[in-house]
Amino acid sequence: MKKRDRRQEEGGAAWLGAMCEVLKGGALAGVVTILSLLLCAVLVSMGALPVSAMEGAVPAVCVLGTLVGGIYAVSRSGGHSVPAGIGVGAVLFLLLLTAGLIVYDGASVANGGAGILCACLCGGAIPGILGRKPKKKRRR
Repeated sequence: MKKRDRRQEEGGAAWLGAMCEVLKGGALAGVVTILSLLLCAVLVSMGALPVSAMEGAVPAVCVLGTLVGGIYAVSRSGGHSVPAGIGVGAVLFLLLLTAGLIVYDGASVANGGAGILCACLCGGAIPGILGRKPKKKRRR
């Protein structure tokens, strides 16, 4: 009976560790996204980047941030790489949505949020798919 109890505890600890890595990856993705957006704002204020380019730069920056956070989470988490990458994208989107609700009175997914959601989830899925370890062949 003791062996069975240990296995359940180890499985729960592995799940909790993977979720912590997803949250850390989401925080890293948020920092990278905010710094990249700050760089884009500086380029716009200097005149090196037109204001109209920011419409396409925001989803690109979201993909970049989620790629960085997804690579971190996938490399640190266990065997489930695709859910970890998509989880990082979801965490980043929720962070951006929360920041939008704090800064503005009403933020909705309909006002360009669907594109950002797709950018975050796809940016997280890319390292999840590419960082997956190949399956081992079974010997017979």
